[in-house]
Amino acid sequence: MSEIKVIPRYSQDRGHADHDWLKTFHSFSFAMYQDFNHEKYSSLRVINEDRVAARTGFGTHSHREFEIFSYVVEGELEHKDSMGNIEVLKRGDLQLTSAGTGISHSEKAHGNKPVHFLQIWSLPSTSRLQPKYFTRHFSDDEKRDTWVRVVANVNAEGVQKDLREGSKQGEGPAPVQSPLTMYATLLRQGQSLGQMMKGSKGYVHVVMRSGYNEGAANGATVRVAGQTLREGDGAYLQVPLAGEVLVENIGDRIAEVILFDLE
Repeated sequence: MSEIKVIPRYSQDRGHADHDWLKTFHSFSFAMYQDFNHEKYSSLRVINEDRVAARTGFGTHSHREFEIFSYVVEGELEHKDSMGNIEVLKRGDLQLTSAGTGISHSEKAHGNKPVHFLQIWSLPSTSRLQPKYFTRHFSDDEKRDTWVRVVANVNAEGVQKDLREGSKQGEGPAPVQSPLTMYATLLRQGQSLGQMMKGSKGYVHVVMRSGYNEGAANGATVRVAGQTLREGDGAYLQVPLAGEVLVENIGDRIAEVILFDLE
Protein backbone atom coordinates (compact mmCIF):
# COMPACT_ATOMS: atom_id res chain seq x y z
CA MET A 1 0.00 0.00 0.00
CA SER A 2 1.35 3.44 -0.87
CA GLU A 3 2.08 5.83 1.96
CA ILE A 4 0.31 9.09 2.75
CA LYS A 5 2.01 12.03 1.07
CA VAL A 6 2.49 15.05 3.33
CA ILE A 7 3.07 18.56 1.92
CA PRO A 8 3.86 20.93 4.82
CA ARG A 9 2.27 24.37 5.09
CA TYR A 10 4.55 26.06 7.62
CA SER A 11 3.20 28.82 9.82
CA GLN A 12 5.77 31.42 8.74
CA ASP A 13 4.76 30.85 5.11
CA ARG A 14 1.07 31.52 5.69
CA GLY A 15 -0.53 34.82 4.80
CA HIS A 16 -0.38 37.20 7.70
CA ALA A 17 -1.93 40.53 8.72
CA ASP A 18 -1.61 42.66 11.85
CA HIS A 19 -4.37 45.26 12.05
CA ASP A 20 -3.72 45.99 15.73
CA TRP A 21 -7.25 44.93 16.72
CA LEU A 22 -6.87 41.76 14.63
CA LYS A 23 -3.85 39.53 14.30
CA THR A 24 -4.48 36.80 11.76
CA PHE A 25 -2.84 34.04 9.76
CA HIS A 26 -4.31 32.72 6.50
CA SER A 27 -3.64 29.15 5.38
CA PHE A 28 -5.39 29.88 2.07
CA SER A 29 -5.79 33.00 -0.07
CA PHE A 30 -7.92 35.53 1.77
CA ALA A 31 -8.48 39.31 1.65
CA MET A 32 -5.19 41.03 0.71
CA TYR A 33 -3.25 37.77 0.80
CA GLN A 34 -3.45 35.98 -2.54
CA ASP A 35 -1.35 32.95 -3.48
CA PHE A 36 -2.40 30.81 -6.44
CA ASN A 37 -0.61 27.84 -4.87
CA HIS A 38 -2.88 27.99 -1.84
CA GLU A 39 -6.39 28.87 -3.02
CA LYS A 40 -8.33 25.94 -1.59
CA TYR A 41 -8.09 22.19 -1.09
CA SER A 42 -11.02 20.09 -2.18
CA SER A 43 -14.03 21.79 -0.53
CA LEU A 44 -11.87 23.50 2.11
CA ARG A 45 -11.59 27.20 1.23
CA VAL A 46 -10.50 29.17 4.34
CA ILE A 47 -8.58 28.47 7.54
CA ASN A 48 -7.87 31.73 9.34
CA GLU A 49 -6.30 31.67 12.79
CA ASP A 50 -7.66 34.91 14.29
CA ARG A 51 -6.86 36.79 17.47
CA VAL A 52 -9.32 39.64 18.07
CA ALA A 53 -8.65 42.29 20.72
CA ALA A 54 -11.14 42.88 23.53
CA ARG A 55 -14.25 44.90 22.65
CA THR A 56 -13.46 44.79 18.92
CA GLY A 57 -14.30 42.48 16.05
CA PHE A 58 -15.84 41.99 12.64
CA GLY A 59 -18.81 44.30 12.15
CA THR A 60 -21.96 43.20 10.35
CA HIS A 61 -21.17 41.83 6.89
CA SER A 62 -22.78 39.40 4.48
CA HIS A 63 -22.04 35.95 3.04
CA ARG A 64 -23.71 33.53 0.70
CA GLU A 65 -23.00 30.04 -0.61
CA PHE A 66 -20.37 29.22 2.03
CA GLU A 67 -20.36 26.98 5.08
CA ILE A 68 -18.74 29.09 7.81
CA PHE A 69 -17.65 27.64 11.12
CA SER A 70 -15.80 29.04 14.12
CA TYR A 71 -13.76 26.88 16.50
CA VAL A 72 -13.12 28.79 19.73
CA VAL A 73 -9.67 28.22 21.25
CA GLU A 74 -9.55 30.86 24.00
CA GLY A 75 -11.71 33.75 25.17
CA GLU A 76 -15.32 34.44 24.22
CA LEU A 77 -16.78 35.15 20.78
CA GLU A 78 -20.07 37.04 20.42
CA HIS A 79 -22.10 36.06 17.37
CA LYS A 80 -25.13 37.95 15.99
CA ASP A 81 -26.84 37.30 12.68
CA SER A 82 -29.77 38.23 10.45
CA MET A 83 -31.57 35.00 11.40
CA GLY A 84 -31.97 36.35 14.93
CA ASN A 85 -29.26 34.23 16.55
CA ILE A 86 -27.35 35.90 19.39
CA GLU A 87 -24.85 33.77 21.25
CA VAL A 88 -21.60 34.00 23.21
CA LEU A 89 -19.27 31.14 22.32
CA LYS A 90 -16.55 29.92 24.68
CA ARG A 91 -13.68 27.45 24.59
CA GLY A 92 -14.91 24.13 23.27
CA ASP A 93 -17.77 25.65 21.33
CA LEU A 94 -18.11 25.24 17.59
CA GLN A 95 -20.52 27.42 15.63
CA LEU A 96 -21.58 26.62 12.08
CA THR A 97 -23.49 28.93 9.75
CA SER A 98 -24.71 27.48 6.48
CA ALA A 99 -25.00 30.77 4.58
CA GLY A 100 -26.99 29.37 1.64
CA THR A 101 -28.93 32.10 -0.16
CA GLY A 102 -27.47 34.76 2.13
CA ILE A 103 -26.98 35.90 5.73
CA SER A 104 -25.45 38.85 7.54
CA HIS A 105 -23.56 38.45 10.80
CA SER A 106 -21.04 40.00 13.17
CA GLU A 107 -18.32 38.29 15.23
CA LYS A 108 -16.71 40.17 18.11
CA ALA A 109 -14.63 39.56 21.21
CA HIS A 110 -16.98 39.43 24.18
CA GLY A 111 -15.99 40.94 27.51
CA ASN A 112 -12.65 42.36 28.54
CA LYS A 113 -10.35 39.73 27.04
CA PRO A 114 -9.26 38.92 23.47
CA VAL A 115 -10.62 35.89 21.64
CA HIS A 116 -8.58 33.35 19.68
CA PHE A 117 -10.50 31.22 17.22
CA LEU A 118 -10.22 29.40 13.92
CA GLN A 119 -12.46 30.74 11.16
CA ILE A 120 -13.07 28.02 8.58
CA TRP A 121 -15.01 28.14 5.32
CA SER A 122 -15.97 25.30 3.02
CA LEU A 123 -17.79 25.11 -0.30
CA PRO A 124 -21.24 23.48 -0.19
CA SER A 125 -22.19 20.69 -2.58
CA THR A 126 -25.64 22.22 -3.18
CA SER A 127 -26.38 25.88 -3.89
CA ARG A 128 -29.28 28.12 -2.89
CA LEU A 129 -30.08 26.34 0.36
CA GLN A 130 -32.02 27.89 3.21
CA PRO A 131 -29.58 29.50 5.69
CA LYS A 132 -29.18 27.63 8.98
CA TYR A 133 -27.25 28.00 12.22
CA PHE A 134 -25.87 25.32 14.54
CA THR A 135 -23.68 25.25 17.64
CA ARG A 136 -22.06 22.37 19.48
CA HIS A 137 -19.82 22.03 22.53
CA PHE A 138 -16.89 19.62 22.86
CA SER A 139 -15.08 19.66 26.19
CA ASP A 140 -11.34 19.26 26.66
CA ASP A 141 -12.01 15.95 28.41
CA GLU A 142 -13.88 14.64 25.35
CA LYS A 143 -10.99 15.53 23.04
CA ARG A 144 -8.16 14.21 25.20
CA ASP A 145 -6.11 11.63 23.26
CA THR A 146 -8.96 10.82 20.90
CA TRP A 147 -10.38 12.21 17.67
CA VAL A 148 -13.74 13.88 18.15
CA ARG A 149 -15.86 14.40 15.06
CA VAL A 150 -16.94 18.02 15.41
CA VAL A 151 -18.27 18.66 11.87
CA ALA A 152 -19.55 16.12 9.35
CA ASN A 153 -21.54 16.02 6.14
CA VAL A 154 -25.27 16.36 6.70
CA ASN A 155 -25.85 12.87 5.25
CA ALA A 156 -23.13 11.12 7.26
CA GLU A 157 -23.99 8.46 9.82
CA GLY A 158 -24.96 9.86 13.21
CA VAL A 159 -25.47 13.46 12.06
CA GLN A 160 -28.68 14.96 13.42
CA LYS A 161 -29.37 17.25 10.44
CA ASP A 162 -32.01 19.87 11.22
CA LEU A 163 -33.32 18.21 14.36
CA ARG A 164 -30.90 19.97 16.68
CA GLU A 165 -30.43 23.49 15.41
CA GLY A 166 -29.06 26.36 17.46
CA SER A 167 -27.87 27.18 20.97
CA LYS A 168 -25.92 23.98 21.70
CA GLN A 169 -29.13 21.93 21.76
CA GLY A 170 -27.55 19.09 19.87
CA GLU A 171 -24.95 16.43 20.37
CA GLY A 172 -22.56 14.99 17.86
CA PRO A 173 -21.05 16.82 14.88
CA ALA A 174 -22.49 19.96 13.36
CA PRO A 175 -24.02 19.20 9.93
CA VAL A 176 -22.17 20.72 6.99
CA GLN A 177 -23.31 20.80 3.36
CA SER A 178 -19.76 20.05 2.13
CA PRO A 179 -18.07 16.68 1.57
CA LEU A 180 -15.82 16.91 4.59
CA THR A 181 -15.35 15.70 8.14
CA MET A 182 -13.52 17.75 10.76
CA TYR A 183 -11.90 16.11 13.78
CA ALA A 184 -10.26 17.68 16.83
CA THR A 185 -8.00 16.30 19.55
CA LEU A 186 -5.94 17.36 22.54
CA LEU A 187 -2.99 15.00 22.35
CA ARG A 188 -0.81 14.61 25.43
CA GLN A 189 2.96 14.31 25.41
CA GLY A 190 4.21 10.97 24.13
CA GLN A 191 0.80 9.89 22.83
CA SER A 192 -0.05 8.89 19.27
CA LEU A 193 -3.41 8.78 17.54
CA GLY A 194 -4.51 7.30 14.22
CA GLN A 195 -7.52 8.09 12.07
CA MET A 196 -8.70 6.07 9.08
CA MET A 197 -9.55 8.41 6.22
CA LYS A 198 -12.48 7.92 3.88
CA GLY A 199 -11.51 10.58 1.35
CA SER A 200 -8.48 10.81 -0.92
CA LYS A 201 -7.32 14.09 0.61
CA GLY A 202 -6.85 15.55 4.06
CA TYR A 203 -5.58 18.64 5.78
CA VAL A 204 -4.10 18.91 9.27
CA HIS A 205 -3.53 22.04 11.37
CA VAL A 206 -1.73 22.43 14.71
CA VAL A 207 -3.41 25.18 16.71
CA MET A 208 -1.05 27.95 17.88
CA ARG A 209 -1.94 27.86 21.57
CA SER A 210 1.29 29.12 23.15
CA GLY A 211 0.82 32.68 21.83
CA TYR A 212 0.99 34.89 18.78
CA ASN A 213 4.21 34.28 16.82
CA GLU A 214 5.01 35.77 13.41
CA GLY A 215 8.14 33.67 12.90
CA ALA A 216 8.79 29.96 13.01
CA ALA A 217 6.33 28.40 15.40
CA ASN A 218 7.22 27.33 18.92
CA GLY A 219 5.15 25.38 21.41
CA ALA A 220 3.59 22.02 20.71
CA THR A 221 5.32 19.70 18.24
CA VAL A 222 3.78 16.71 16.48
CA ARG A 223 4.75 14.22 13.82
CA VAL A 224 2.14 13.60 11.11
CA ALA A 225 2.78 10.62 8.86
CA GLY A 226 6.49 11.11 9.54
CA GLN A 227 6.53 14.91 9.00
CA THR A 228 7.34 17.20 11.95
CA LEU A 229 4.90 20.09 12.45
CA ARG A 230 4.86 22.77 15.13
CA GLU A 231 2.19 25.14 16.38
CA GLY A 232 0.64 27.11 13.53
CA ASP A 233 1.88 24.64 10.94
CA GLY A 234 -0.43 22.66 8.70
CA ALA A 235 -0.07 20.12 5.93
CA TYR A 236 -1.84 18.93 2.82
CA LEU A 237 -2.39 15.18 2.88
CA GLN A 238 -2.77 12.92 -0.15
CA VAL A 239 -4.29 9.71 1.12
CA PRO A 240 -4.23 6.24 -0.49
CA LEU A 241 -7.29 4.00 -0.36
CA ALA A 242 -8.14 3.15 3.26
CA GLY A 243 -5.18 5.19 4.47
CA GLU A 244 -4.61 5.99 8.14
CA VAL A 245 -3.24 9.32 9.33
CA LEU A 246 -1.02 8.91 12.40
CA VAL A 247 -0.35 11.93 14.63
CA GLU A 248 2.30 11.64 17.36
CA ASN A 249 2.99 14.24 20.04
CA ILE A 250 6.79 14.49 20.16
CA GLY A 251 6.92 17.77 22.09
CA ASP A 252 6.83 18.86 25.72
CA ARG A 253 3.21 20.00 25.98
CA ILE A 254 -0.33 19.12 24.93
CA ALA A 255 -0.99 19.62 21.21
CA GLU A 256 -4.38 20.76 19.90
CA VAL A 257 -4.74 19.35 16.40
CA ILE A 258 -7.45 19.74 13.75
CA LEU A 259 -7.82 17.13 10.99
CA PHE A 260 -10.00 17.34 7.86
CA ASP A 261 -11.04 14.28 5.86
CA LEU A 262 -11.80 15.49 2.31
CA GLU A 263 -13.02 13.94 -0.91
